Amino acid sequence: MNSIPATNFQFPNQTAFYKGKVRDVYSFEKHLVMVATDRISAFDVILPRAIPFKGQVLNQIAAYFLNATADIVPNWLEEVPDPNVTIGIKCQPFPVEMVVRGYLAGHAWREYNAGRRSVCGVTLPDGLKENDKLPQPIITPTTKAHQGHDEDISREDILKQGLVSEQDYEHLEKYTLALFNRGTEMAADQGLILVDTKYEFGKLDNMIYLIDEIHTPDSSRYFYKDIYTENQRLNLPQKQLSKEFVREWLIQNGFQGKDGQTIPEMDDEWIELISERYIELYEKVTGIKFQKNKTENPVDRIEAAIRKATENF
Repeated sequence: MNSIPATNFQFPNQTAFYKGKVRDVYSFEKHLVMVATDRISAFDVILPRAIPFKGQVLNQIAAYFLNATADIVPNWLEEVPDPNVTIGIKCQPFPVEMVVRGYLAGHAWREYNAGRRSVCGVTLPDGLKENDKLPQPIITPTTKAHQGHDEDISREDILKQGLVSEQDYEHLEKYTLALFNRGTEMAADQGLILVDTKYEFGKLDNMIYLIDEIHTPDSSRYFYKDIYTENQRLNLPQKQLSKEFVREWLIQNGFQGKDGQTIPEMDDEWIELISERYIELYEKVTGIKFQKNKTENPVDRIEAAIRKATENF
């Protein structure tokens, strides 16, 4: 099927266009239109081939969880006029991402395994092994980089640098833990463990909104609940529903986004496997059968949907 590597539209009353790692963002006076393309990134690098249906998976999972958490914190979502498109409120984003971790996995494990016992100012106990459950969820924020790598940052440095006011940051922490708790409960209902995830927030008229996507495979990591305890006991790897398997494949093939490294070739079989894993996560995490949108010209379909939805902007 046709993948969607990029869009490049021009709409009436459009004020700006921004190409993110995986989203194309069209700005209007009071609204943002986000197109979830099929681009995939890892180590903050956009990989050369797009993954069929990945954008649809991300967009629909995000909408599902934004609707399911709207009672915790207001969010930016207003309309999903197309499987790959979300339209919402235009906020001023906070310049940090709120990463929350319930288990020692991914980046946190790599730091811990290298001998570091403090991640973003949070001290971790000795004696943990990869994928162990942490004593309680921890928040390990990062800066938001428009280009290049996001960087770990502590709560203290965020406040010291004036990136977020102390009052707002306390709200962000409260919302982050409440959202993670809701996500953990919803994952458990589907036989999954929400391992870690990230949230982004913005502000409009002195109100904080949850923005961007939540609980998707690009922003989250899931384990299978039924085999977790036994795998930990036997020191076996955990089966993951996330894009960590893509990062691991890249590492095995000599790429971690560092200068001088070459992205390994991604053949058709590998692309199809990634697509299948994304669809598997959608169905597993939502409990809903994924319906592939098989339009012959998906970019034309997306443009038509946005034009209709933004007529009165």
